[in-house]
Amino acid sequence: MKKKKLHTDFEQAVDFVNQYEDPIPADLLLKLYAYYKIANKNYDNPGSKTPLINAFKANALIQAQNIGLERAMKNYVQLVNKELKKL
Repeated sequence: MKKKKLHTDFEQAVDFVNQYEDPIPADLLLKLYAYYKIANKNYDNPGSKTPLINAFKANALIQAQNIGLERAMKNYVQLVNKELKKL
């Protein structure tokens, strides 16, 4: 996938998720969260007021820590296409 197309596809997938109205399963949200953070080079600590949610988010980031920016974008797009757009 070419870089410009990848960025466009990623932005469209993010927009799709932001406008998605049905509940998204927690495990899927955590994967999307981790890929999004990596794709945007945002390694700040999770900002939830609930420690358990922060722990789950941190764990998702740890599991995805060895993938690069482009791979994170591709994974995000593929996950949206496979899991959310099929519904």
